Amino acid sequence: MIIFTDENDENKRIDSYLSEITPDFSRSKIQNFIKNGDILINGTVKKPSYTIKEGDKISFEIPEQKDLAIKAQNIPIEIVYEDENMAVVNKPSGMLTHPTTIEREGTLVNALLYKYGDNLSDINGEFRRGILHRLDRNTSGLLMIAKNNKAHEFLAEQIKNHSLTKKYLAVVKGVYPKDNDEINLAIGRNPHQPHKMMVREDGKESRTLVKVLERFKEHTYLELTLITGRTHQIRVHLSYKKHPIYNDTLYGAGQGKVKTEEQVLQSYYLSFTKPFGNEIIELQIEPDEKINKVLKYLTQSMELSLIHI
Repeated sequence: MIIFTDENDENKRIDSYLSEITPDFSRSKIQNFIKNGDILINGTVKKPSYTIKEGDKISFEIPEQKDLAIKAQNIPIEIVYEDENMAVVNKPSGMLTHPTTIEREGTLVNALLYKYGDNLSDINGEFRRGILHRLDRNTSGLLMIAKNNKAHEFLAEQIKNHSLTKKYLAVVKGVYPKDNDEINLAIGRNPHQPHKMMVREDGKESRTLVKVLERFKEHTYLELTLITGRTHQIRVHLSYKKHPIYNDTLYGAGQGKVKTEEQVLQSYYLSFTKPFGNEIIELQIEPDEKINKVLKYLTQSMELSLIHI
């Protein structure tokens, strides 16, 4: 198996990372594979403590690998766009993009394997068949899928050079002051809480464009365009600016009066070049149930406050 790491895998120990994506093996077992030279990073043997960098090539051949197959499951998924080389799905909130050590069923990959079988790219390994980029579990919206490795490489290059456009909708706490804004703050992993990211000077360049769609008494409805695509980028940027996303408890929002599955954030617009030519595909979906639910509450609250003035 060959895996190419991306920016979301950076700063993880190689033994920890591989134990996550091959859950049938313990971390100590993975460490033995590394020490024995069964696992190579960029063609060389590294220590189990090696820290992953974006673009690392991890190659390994484990005899028991056939036992790691991910189950195909008949889970309904909404296909927004499809051709012979790729698809774009509307991932629902609450669904993991791909299996993890703890959860190996009920993910988007399980659903994709049922629908497409072997017609999915395998560049990123069995646990990430077809997956080009990820959305957090509780972020809904548009996600590109590659049906073969050539399409995967074609689309991944657009992600790498920022030539595709991804826009999100979010409701945030507080009244955002500028109608249009750019947040240009480097992001890296939080050393004290490794599951979180944070603004830090030695992090990677991270840029988010902000456009106000509607202001409420104590909240704002935003459109956000990613110039870069770091892990939790929008959530970290908005939290740092003191406008955390509604119900994003990981990044300081707290629970709002409208209960939702965590952050009210949706990937609603996607523009990219279709493999393998110059045709531009533009896709846009309607605001999801979470966003509509919160907007309805905020609108009604505004109307009530006006009545009592």
